[in-house]
Amino acid sequence: MFALPLTDDAELRPLQPWHADEFLANLDRCREHIAPWVGASFVATDAESARRVLQNYADRWARDDGGIWGIWQRGRLVGGVMFVSFNTTTGVCEAGCWLEPGAEGQGLVTRAARVIINWAIRERGIYRVEWVTKAGNDRSIAVAQRMGMRRDGVLRAAAPGPTGRADMEVWSVLAPEWQA
Repeated sequence: MFALPLTDDAELRPLQPWHADEFLANLDRCREHIAPWVGASFVATDAESARRVLQNYADRWARDDGGIWGIWQRGRLVGGVMFVSFNTTTGVCEAGCWLEPGAEGQGLVTRAARVIINWAIRERGIYRVEWVTKAGNDRSIAVAQRMGMRRDGVLRAAAPGPTGRADMEVWSVLAPEWQA
């Protein structure tokens, strides 16, 4: 198994179905915090659903259609990054993230997202990496900005939610911009 250091006390590792208990514990610590920003299908509520979420990403990795990596800090899973979509035929993918509140403000997501985006562009030939977030998710937007992404626009009322429809902001970086 590989682990890539992000800081002196944090590392990026593949997040596999056998990590379901750790994943569920992480989600339990950040459930309320991330609920406004992530899809309901991601937020597992028990060990079985946590395993299903991770198995879905493992299956997508096997199909070359996505992937998920955990951020461990001092040995505890505190969040992660993923490819929500990944298409080498079109050269387009979408990256995403989640993080528990206690791990915020340390640059962990930005560092981890840089690792997977760099790999996608340099190793897999992805031309366009998208970052899609609900409008008002200032922390996610700040990550996109720190990675040099540009705001492409707003998809008005694109996401249904418990309190009505939400606007989605689309940010992106192109391979030539990333490599410059």
